[in-house]
Amino acid sequence: MNDEQFIGEVKNLAELDADEDARKAIGATLETLKERLAGEEPSDLAAQLPPEIAPYVEGEGGGESLSVEEFYERVAQKKGVGKEEAVGHARAVATVVQTAVTEGELDDIRSQLGATYGELFGQTGASA
Repeated sequence: MNDEQFIGEVKNLAELDADEDARKAIGATLETLKERLAGEEPSDLAAQLPPEIAPYVEGEGGGESLSVEEFYERVAQKKGVGKEEAVGHARAVATVVQTAVTEGELDDIRSQLGATYGELFGQTGASA
């Protein structure tokens, strides 16, 4: 999957009008995911994402203990939207991530996030 496909899929799933809005949703979601994941997991994820998308998660994770509700609130704050809108955008980004990376990488992410994040990264996507 390339950058344009990734952005286009998020734009479609999140029902956004502009590529820039999709980029903001991607950035807010992946930056928050990086804060939640620990160790090298964000870099492992970045290695499987398109080049324009990868920088949002490159580097060491923060390993912060965030509930899924806190995750959505942080995405909303970063994107400057309401929580309900942020939930839809984060889920759209997570769905596209699941189609862009391997099942092994998804398993690693899911194991760090735990069962409470099932609504975000629970579905099995088509793996790369």
